[in-house]
Amino acid sequence: MPAKDIYHNTVKFALQKDGWTITHDPFPLQIGKKRLSADLGAERLISAEKETQRIVVEVKSFVGQSDVKDLEQALGQYVLYRQILNEMRSDRNLYLAVSQLAFNSVFTIELGQVSCSTFNLL
Repeated sequence: MPAKDIYHNTVKFALQKDGWTITHDPFPLQIGKKRLSADLGAERLISAEKETQRIVVEVKSFVGQSDVKDLEQALGQYVLYRQILNEMRSDRNLYLAVSQLAFNSVFTIELGQVSCSTFNLL
């Protein structure tokens, strides 16, 4: 099992504080014989609709030597996991969780903005 990102527990606790129930830690993904895992699966009741909202969260810290390499890895995982969730016919939406620092330094510049619009990250 891969090591947890340094912000894993921070994201987990923030989700719980916002009313989410953590259902998977990690969230299993499978396609064919390959087994992978995203960081978290969570759900919460939407009272007005009396439905349950379900999500999968991949946590990325962006603490490597290159923001571009970190972005490439994060986007690669995001695209792969989204495709696997589609193949699994999952009703869960996929989210990429990053720190405020990573968001400000990577996702507010042109490269990050292009990535966000291309992959519907925001």
